[in-house]
Amino acid sequence: MELSSKKKLHALSLAEKIQVLELLDESKMSQSEVARRFQVSQPQISRICKNKEKLLADWCSGTANRERKRKRESKYSGIDEALLCWYHIAQAKAWDVTGPMLLHKAKELADIMGQDFVPSIGWLVRWKRRNNVGFGARHVLAPPFPPEPPPPGLTSQAQPPLSLKDFSPEDVFGCAKVPLLYRAVPGRAVACDQVQVLLCANSRGTEKRRVLVGGLRSAPRCFFGVSSEALPASYYPDPGIPWSEWLAQFDQDMGQQGRQVALLLAAQVMEELEGLPGFHHVRLLPLSASSTTPSLPGSVVWAFKAHYRHRLLGKLTAVQSERDGTSLAEAGAGITVLDALHMVAAAWAKVPPQLILSSFIQEGLAPGKTPPSSDKDSEMPPVPSGLSQEEFSRFVDLEGEEPGPGVCKEEMGTDNEEGSKMDSFEPLPTKADALRALGTLRRWFECNGTSPELFEKFYDCEAEVERLCCL
Repeated sequence: MELSSKKKLHALSLAEKIQVLELLDESKMSQSEVARRFQVSQPQISRICKNKEKLLADWCSGTANRERKRKRESKYSGIDEALLCWYHIAQAKAWDVTGPMLLHKAKELADIMGQDFVPSIGWLVRWKRRNNVGFGARHVLAPPFPPEPPPPGLTSQAQPPLSLKDFSPEDVFGCAKVPLLYRAVPGRAVACDQVQVLLCANSRGTEKRRVLVGGLRSAPRCFFGVSSEALPASYYPDPGIPWSEWLAQFDQDMGQQGRQVALLLAAQVMEELEGLPGFHHVRLLPLSASSTTPSLPGSVVWAFKAHYRHRLLGKLTAVQSERDGTSLAEAGAGITVLDALHMVAAAWAKVPPQLILSSFIQEGLAPGKTPPSSDKDSEMPPVPSGLSQEEFSRFVDLEGEEPGPGVCKEEMGTDNEEGSKMDSFEPLPTKADALRALGTLRRWFECNGTSPELFEKFYDCEAEVERLCCL
């Protein structure tokens, strides 16, 4: 008689759960298909989707154990969090932290909170595993913390106020949330074409953070088959800015560099962040609600938008030259969110460090009596042909005008037509397609008198394509 055996449960680690979420967002696979790939049940995939926000927050925090398969919450979560806060402060001060010291501090925190709790070695082992804590080499930092550690639960916003004088100019960052009508054309803008772009740079212009774009929906069609690692900018599927995730990643990046930095934020943004836990390497410096000084100089934002609009018009004009009789509006309708990500990244890269530095000084956000001399015309893109300076300036500031009604065709599409949903995607390019495209592009360069400098860039691209084709 054959004995029945109970099916063994296969639990996924945090890293595997994030892979599941990426696969569902990028590949349009069903939950059942993903479950078969990871050899788990479909209900487990469904639970992962329901806990998406919490899983992403854990992943971005940098403190969670990414190989854990189950997250067992501690009975004493308040002590857990307070001890972790104290531990990071001790790390920043380069203290020698030992196991007995942590046990003593946990008992002390429990007494302060009025909880009857005696920490054990087993509890400490589980606490370290939950929070990915390990005793290793120390990193000696010189942070602008107050002399004594703050009480447990005190957030960075509640600590003694800091000023710009407490940080070097290289460690002062400003950021701005910029609304952008990503495929608008002169004289025509549609409200549903608007995305939110988050720009961040330090006051010296030597560091520009990766751009984040708040999108229109979770999986635009143009993302089909595209690797998230290859995206030129970070993409968030909702129209808003995920401040908590973005700040957690910023804090983690600065921690890896052993830095303490200041981030200027507008008063209304600080209100949105109320209730968030304190960060260990990024100190938030709110601007006064009555202040007219922006958290990222307006001239920097304007330069970014000017470069974006200039690049957009160049792309639309090229489409018109290819298709006779096509209007700018018709060409603009073909611009996808993926196109916008590439143009956003290119436009942000075009904003010169010298402009950022001089703008921070002019706004009083960086030390310096007079801005460095610079040629403003060389820092801005030329006015496109067919537009006057006034018309181009109005086009750059298009978001300030009342947009007209319309439908975002590329995002809305025909997703409600289940039968033809997958058929509407273009086939993914093959290796042979890529090699043929390289040959065509080189031939076109040869026939149009391309400069040797551009050929050098083409050779780098050619070598990378050939390398990928050999994988």
